Amino acid sequence: MRVLLCNDDGIFAPGLLAMHNALAEEAEVQVVAPETVQSGGSHAITIRHPVVWRTVQVGDRFRGTSVVGTPADCVKLALNGLMQERPDVVISGINAGLNTGIHILYSGTVAAAIEAAIFGYPAIAVSFELHRDMDYDAAARIAWRVIDRILQNGSLPGRVFNINIPEIKPGWPKGVRVLEQSTKAMVERFEKRSDPNGREYYWINGDFKDIGDESDTDRQALGEGYVCVTPLQFNLTDRSLLEQTQAWSWPDLT
Repeated sequence: MRVLLCNDDGIFAPGLLAMHNALAEEAEVQVVAPETVQSGGSHAITIRHPVVWRTVQVGDRFRGTSVVGTPADCVKLALNGLMQERPDVVISGINAGLNTGIHILYSGTVAAAIEAAIFGYPAIAVSFELHRDMDYDAAARIAWRVIDRILQNGSLPGRVFNINIPEIKPGWPKGVRVLEQSTKAMVERFEKRSDPNGREYYWINGDFKDIGDESDTDRQALGEGYVCVTPLQFNLTDRSLLEQTQAWSWPDLT
């Protein structure tokens, strides 16, 4: 099996290294990842200047391609220029921090997977809950078992799976649940601050705490200690509203 491995935390991130090590035991892995952290960049692409890259050595484990660009740039470049042979699957991660709920929309990790799906490849994003003493190697072993089960279920061209792994502690993870994305809004706070020169600025932060959540969603599963798998799609058409809108009386613009 041939794997294209990407992320949004940068090519030297511990999650990427751990995922590479787990995959390399079973597959041929080519790494094409951003040179620097691209978290929160969503599906941005570089269009106003050239996308450049170089080959780098990551520890004593592998040589990969470091791209001065976004996760989506990395996938575009790999699939359309750098890879001599087509990958069987594109994997993005392991991300430091969950990508659940509306965070999926901001995630460069998920964007890399979606970019691969746009080109018709099976794609999987993997994220790991932030906590003290994160064991990325253990998370990678868990991720590989879930990925392997996904791939055993046949050809999945253009399909995207979002895997989130909870904090690893005694008894966790309890198992795997397949659930939908939560759509609850995040509580956002804009803190007004001043820099040393007296200039005011705002610092944004927020979380999902104390806002409640519907049951049977990705956030609910993670909070209960389960690995969650959520199938995603990049077609944003609201089909329930499409037919209704088509029936409206529209003005003649001729």
